[in-house]
Amino acid sequence: MHYHCISVLFVIVLFLLGSLAKPLSPPWDDMHIKHSWNVVPKNWESLGHPPSGTTIDLHIALRPQRENAMVDALHEVSEPGHPRYRAYLTKGQVADLVAPHPETLELVNSWLEHHSISPSSISMTHGGNTLTLKRVSVTQANTLLGASYQLYRHVERGETIVRTVGYSLPRALHWHVLTVAPTTSFVSPRTQWQTPRNCSDGAVMSTSEEPAMMLSSRAKVNRIMPSFLRWLYETEAYTPNTRGENVLGVLGFLGYYPSQTDLTAFMQKFRSEAGDATYTVVLVNGGEYDPTHPQQEANVDLQYAEVMAYPTPHIFYSIGQGAPGMEDLFSWLEYILDQENIPQTISISYGIEERLMSREYAINVCDQFVMLGVRGVSVLVSSGNDGIGKGTCLRDDGTVRFNPRFPGTCPYVTVVGGTTGHEPEVAVKFSGGGFSDYFKRPSYQEEAVSTYLQDLGNRYQGLYNASGRGFPDIAAQALGLPIFLEGKVYGVGGTSVATPIVAGIISLLNDWLILTGQAPLGFLNPWLYGRGSRGLTDITEGSNSGCNMDGFPAIVGWDPVTGLGTPNFRRMLEQLF
Repeated sequence: MHYHCISVLFVIVLFLLGSLAKPLSPPWDDMHIKHSWNVVPKNWESLGHPPSGTTIDLHIALRPQRENAMVDALHEVSEPGHPRYRAYLTKGQVADLVAPHPETLELVNSWLEHHSISPSSISMTHGGNTLTLKRVSVTQANTLLGASYQLYRHVERGETIVRTVGYSLPRALHWHVLTVAPTTSFVSPRTQWQTPRNCSDGAVMSTSEEPAMMLSSRAKVNRIMPSFLRWLYETEAYTPNTRGENVLGVLGFLGYYPSQTDLTAFMQKFRSEAGDATYTVVLVNGGEYDPTHPQQEANVDLQYAEVMAYPTPHIFYSIGQGAPGMEDLFSWLEYILDQENIPQTISISYGIEERLMSREYAINVCDQFVMLGVRGVSVLVSSGNDGIGKGTCLRDDGTVRFNPRFPGTCPYVTVVGGTTGHEPEVAVKFSGGGFSDYFKRPSYQEEAVSTYLQDLGNRYQGLYNASGRGFPDIAAQALGLPIFLEGKVYGVGGTSVATPIVAGIISLLNDWLILTGQAPLGFLNPWLYGRGSRGLTDITEGSNSGCNMDGFPAIVGWDPVTGLGTPNFRRMLEQLF
């Protein structure tokens, strides 16, 4: 009897040890909401369940084991005076910093196995930081996420997307999983440009929310020619010499393509010595390229990046429309972070209202920009063309709130606002600007933004987040600029013109650094808000209207209209010594 008891106890001990070694799976049916909307977002209507057999690719972002390591690394490599300033990380070092805890991977894989997700359909990026589930049926996604995916149509643009107004995760995964996409983001990237008009007799026309304004005077037209930009921002005396080591990347979404024929015509007319300018096209996530059907946005972005940075090599990234929305941007970030070599400067002229995506998803996309920064990449993003907000800015609850735009609200990109005129340059009224509702004010702009808010006082109190990240950071000419489109000259305006202008200037600075054996600038803002600001021209006139209000005024120092001011290449170059 005694021997039998010992045997039973021995079996129990073995069982308990086995249980400790491999814990029981959590109850996967204990679901709790991760994110949801109270109503279908404005301007979207449900068309019901998508057709049978519809599939989607799900991206699952996991919490890193070393949660603050990446942001800490960015501060080190971006802060002038730090011992590791511009000592950038490799792709492998970044992957190590963002890798999730082994327990996180084990739990998530167990959850996916429970729902019969085939391992062959799962891929990992950035050291396991993100899992991608390919071609998941909508039925399976509904079960996995406690969701109700439907087909939604935008009532103005007519585009359709598959989304859900809410999704859940098992309680055991809420800490481990940062976000899942596509789920509740009812957005597609809007370009930051004003509608072009045909030019007649050499006059340039540009439009904003008000009627078009013709600049009929030849003197005035000359002021907005590319040659004028190069004179105004003092780049005309510098010629890049890095033999292809320095590269400028331009992003294209929504099936918008540039035209080599238009680029050649543009350069021959506005910078004759650069008539041989060209670019490389890289297709991402099913992107396409049809130069016989160019669109104005792609031509704007490429022509102004080229005219400022020629003969620097340019890459145009055509990102597929398989998942319209910020998922397009996420797919490009996944692609580019997987490359060993990345362009030192990136220009992005697209954005959306921050409030149309979940906070968790916006933070996850912003974290990808951190990874670009630690690898030495300068990212320029347009601030938008709606000033402080489009229309009345009336929310569903009846309150008025300014509408900041993402990814400009991300603290880890450099945001470009718009100016117009000369002697002095002034803020253009549609220049997007304001304060993030999702991201707190970063330390590098604490002094500059606090000073502005003290000057602003109680004006607009309660209509914006006074503790949020302020944007833009910098600005450039954004009104009445010519482009070529299908062989004709048009005039355009918008911060999406200003963005490649600034990107071209930053690319020239990177060229000089590389030529002199130094690392490129990388994430610009800590330098810009410090010594780099001496190389900028402060803009102190104008404001950015919106929400039926006058908007934020431009003043001495930083303001949420033109940032720290417009670039001066020669003076910025002096601040690199």
